[in-house]
Amino acid sequence: MLTLFTPIEELFGIGPTLRRRLKKLGVKTVNDLFFHFPHRYEDFSNLIPIGEVKLNQTCSVRGKILEIESQRTWKRRMIVTTAIIQDNSGAIQVTWFNQPYLTKILKKDDEVLLSGKTAFSKKEGIYLSNPQYEKPDPEKTPTHTSGLISVYPETEGLSSRWLRSIIKRLLLQLNNKLPETLPPQILKENEFLPINKAIWQIHFPDSLKLAEAAKKRFSFEELFYIELFVLRERLKLAKEKAVSIPVKLDTIKDFVESLPFNLTDDQRKSAWQVLKDMEKSRPMNRLLQGDVGSGKTVVAAIATLNVAKAGYQTAFMAPTEILAKQHFKTVFDVLKDFNLSVGLMTGKEDKIYSRKLKNDTIEVSRNKLLKMIKGEINPYTKKLNTKLNILIGTHALIQDKVKFGKLALVVVDEQHRFGVEQRAKLCAQNNQRIIPHLLSMTATPIPRTLALTVYGDLDLSLIIQMPKGRKKIITEIIGPEKREKTYQFIRKEVKKKRQVFVICPRIENKKKKKLESSEDSSAIIGPLPQAEDFNGWSEVKAVEEEYEKLSKNVFPDLKVAMLHGKMKSKEKEKIMKDFKNKKTDILVSTSVVEVGIDIPNATVMMIEGAERFGLAQLHQFRGRVGRAKYQSYCFLLTTSPDQLNRRRLKALVDFDSGFELAEKDLEIRGPGDLSGNRQWGIPDLMMDSLRDLKLVEKTRETAKAILQEDPELKKYPVLQNKLKMFREKIHLE
Repeated sequence: MLTLFTPIEELFGIGPTLRRRLKKLGVKTVNDLFFHFPHRYEDFSNLIPIGEVKLNQTCSVRGKILEIESQRTWKRRMIVTTAIIQDNSGAIQVTWFNQPYLTKILKKDDEVLLSGKTAFSKKEGIYLSNPQYEKPDPEKTPTHTSGLISVYPETEGLSSRWLRSIIKRLLLQLNNKLPETLPPQILKENEFLPINKAIWQIHFPDSLKLAEAAKKRFSFEELFYIELFVLRERLKLAKEKAVSIPVKLDTIKDFVESLPFNLTDDQRKSAWQVLKDMEKSRPMNRLLQGDVGSGKTVVAAIATLNVAKAGYQTAFMAPTEILAKQHFKTVFDVLKDFNLSVGLMTGKEDKIYSRKLKNDTIEVSRNKLLKMIKGEINPYTKKLNTKLNILIGTHALIQDKVKFGKLALVVVDEQHRFGVEQRAKLCAQNNQRIIPHLLSMTATPIPRTLALTVYGDLDLSLIIQMPKGRKKIITEIIGPEKREKTYQFIRKEVKKKRQVFVICPRIENKKKKKLESSEDSSAIIGPLPQAEDFNGWSEVKAVEEEYEKLSKNVFPDLKVAMLHGKMKSKEKEKIMKDFKNKKTDILVSTSVVEVGIDIPNATVMMIEGAERFGLAQLHQFRGRVGRAKYQSYCFLLTTSPDQLNRRRLKALVDFDSGFELAEKDLEIRGPGDLSGNRQWGIPDLMMDSLRDLKLVEKTRETAKAILQEDPELKKYPVLQNKLKMFREKIHLE
């Protein structure tokens, strides 16, 4: 029997190839197919006699096929299918490109419905170009050629026509038997369409008004589930136990006075919020959001110092090995006067560096470090029961062998989701469930609507102020005509003993239909666009090619190095060390430098193919320069004529605040544009709804009211089930 949970591979006519294509769209079940919504509609409601057809008109016609044939055109290297269609008022030519199978479907003397746009050529005059086609059936409403026709997000080998056909067949098969998922009072209060009517009208609308009504219902519903989810997570976390860490004011004051700079008011406020949260016996769940270079790590250092002086440990996780090592050095530098021990653990190295502050770095084996984490051995005195205060590393920290003796705080950088279960896994106290406090840090700008939804279970601390003395980074869009002038400018900067980053989208320039990111992006908004979006205008700048060009042709007299994520750990470390020590003038890199790399002497950030990165990611790149007193520059190199891309890049020129950029990015983007963030699994319709602050606030209030009345949702079994499915789909943890 067909149900919403029937896997797509069990449907008639769907073999391995179609299954793979559907899974690219995130479609694994019948339910997924029903909720793969159109992103726009074609209006084919204008059925007119052929004799009244005009140029540049979208219309529908009905007539008899007088002739139809396919021919290969060697000049254009494609197959062109042409037909002559006639009714009582006249005849018109129809042309399809690369669809030779049509001559097997449409035959001479067949009655046919056609819908599409007219074009003009000197030879044929006005003709229909690539129209939708359908043979009329007196017992059925047309699916592809009449009224409002759905156009879906597609993938290669799966057209909107195919999706319309299968969705219509399955909806008719289920015969309006989809179970209602929203409580009756919500449907009534908001005057929403019932689910069966809404699902039909969003795919096969009778009018734009009904299509909008269906969209309104599903937009609310998707946001409502995520609000329910995050608010329930907040309630669940409030019931967990954590270690209460008292604030050691004298130690904190000593630390602040030891710094070679003054804290900003935002840093002080954020640090105080963190410290007061950790005084409570329930787990802190706080997101520290601050622009690139605003000083988040110092706030984290205050928290780790307070935890260490209370006799507990901190686990500090970073997304990359390079960033983990940088945090390791920064924590050492700011805490060197406080007699703490710090370890570093990454997944790729055999040797683990551990540092007893005030002494030199020493190397210890993985086993010894694991024992130090548990508090079983001190490699300096060989005495037992001395613990490591702080362990910094990558995801190697959450492997099974790592057991902390007294873990009280987890700090994660650029990974906002670190759930209760993951935190519990880090603890060695298996007999007693103690959940560490969580401080998540991000330089990725988050719009307010996202903060209320996706991150609604996290308390938010903001660092908006930048350290004094920082100059605004001059940002400029560079077209092909300005490239040589930009190279000359770079040479002048290097002569001043400054350094330069050059960022490229990919490592190797392989011919692929889709552009692949060379690193995992941590950007919240700003997906990598697909290569075909640019119609061949922009050559993908491969790191290896760019390195060869710059080192041999453009700057043969300068020291140019290359860095990408596929290099071995020690090689990457040496390249970064040489760059930091000013042995290299220009570093050509992939997005591996996106977060956390600190080179105060670098003053130029040149980004090749800038249109291929999201605004948040570009802002991260820009933050790699301007970290000292020198005037810095960010050059956005692009060959794309696309106006939307120009508008996005212009926003980067106009705004230097990540918070303003986040809101601007959300304002500029269309409904499906945010779907590049597939790590979320968030539907496009919901992403579009995130631009509507009033809708977000309304769904939040509705979710709060439901949970106040029934925190366990015992009265709402359908909601319970939907939330379970939603948790599996949304990947928030």
